[in-house]
Amino acid sequence: MIHAKEIRVLDHDKNLLGILAPADALAMARQRGLDLVEIAPLATPPVCRIMDYGKFLYELHKRDHEAKRHQKQVHIKEIKFRPKISVHDYAFKMKHVLRFLEEGDKVKITIMLRGRERSRPELGFQVLERILENTKEHGRQDGQTRKQDWAVSALLVPVKVGGKDAKAKVAPGSPEEVQGHGQKEGDA
Repeated sequence: MIHAKEIRVLDHDKNLLGILAPADALAMARQRGLDLVEIAPLATPPVCRIMDYGKFLYELHKRDHEAKRHQKQVHIKEIKFRPKISVHDYAFKMKHVLRFLEEGDKVKITIMLRGRERSRPELGFQVLERILENTKEHGRQDGQTRKQDWAVSALLVPVKVGGKDAKAKVAPGSPEEVQGHGQKEGDA
């Protein structure tokens, strides 16, 4: 139901028919075998279009479906560490963390504490601080660090740096970084 005294009327090809009374516009729409659909109710005067309402709903649904299809899905990936992790295992897992962040996914870092490690949660916090330091160029911490009885966890969200042409960096502590550490291109 259109409550305005005057409405701006468009035909099905979006050509302006003029400013008419709603009753006249509705009669014109019925004469053509179509519906009068209010497109912009907040405009002055409100904009209405003579069209097939079923087709309008179909196109609206189709447009919404396409918009949802093209949205980037953000997934939360979880990587688990231990307080006494070896250098190679740390580098291997850090590669995955950095890859997930570069792909635009959120990463949940969990430091699992077992046995006596539960009485020393600061070991988990140290590993977590090391991870956060090594990922600060690719991601930032979202929210607070969480301490549970058996784990310490934090959520990392990706930081947009550069575009598609941004060069991938070597994971800190990785064998490639350790191997080339301290050497310049001219040194051999």
